[in-house]
Amino acid sequence: MPHDRVLLARIGAPHGVRGEVRLFIFAADPAALQDYAPLTDEAGTRTFRIKTLRPAKEHFVARLDGVDSREAAEALTNQGVYVARDLLPEPDEEDDFYQADLIGLSAQTTDGAPFGKVVAVHDFGAGDILEIAPEAGGKGGAKTVMLPFTKAVVPSVDLKAGRLTVDPGEWVREEAPPPEADQG
Repeated sequence: MPHDRVLLARIGAPHGVRGEVRLFIFAADPAALQDYAPLTDEAGTRTFRIKTLRPAKEHFVARLDGVDSREAAEALTNQGVYVARDLLPEPDEEDDFYQADLIGLSAQTTDGAPFGKVVAVHDFGAGDILEIAPEAGGKGGAKTVMLPFTKAVVPSVDLKAGRLTVDPGEWVREEAPPPEADQG
């Protein structure tokens, strides 16, 4: 069920006036980004080659082949940088996954009931979060549910079977209004 390409980086705002860009790299080894080719945009229509890469405070600064002006760098702002999935090594550990491998998995509760489908994986700085589209639209019209991707909430992932098990517990429990709210 893996997707054919994996997002490895996102191009940020230009850095300076000579075409360099800020690059936010999601790979465990940022330097390895230069080893993968071809790197493409989200549509797969444009290829990127990193000429130089250096660390900065909270990102990297890259010079991309063919990007020689600030205007050319600005045109790439927020562009994803992808690599073919089959060029990446398989995860070393049983509990390691590429985010792209998790998207599309069906989710079931620990008692086997259908829960939904993984539509995205986010990292807002405190760890990975699974975004799941609930079965039948969810309670209260919720379009998606966010669950922390921890062993306690997601006890098992079976990529071959195309599913993961969730124990949503308190994360999705609908809070009932206090009894006094019904009074006058």
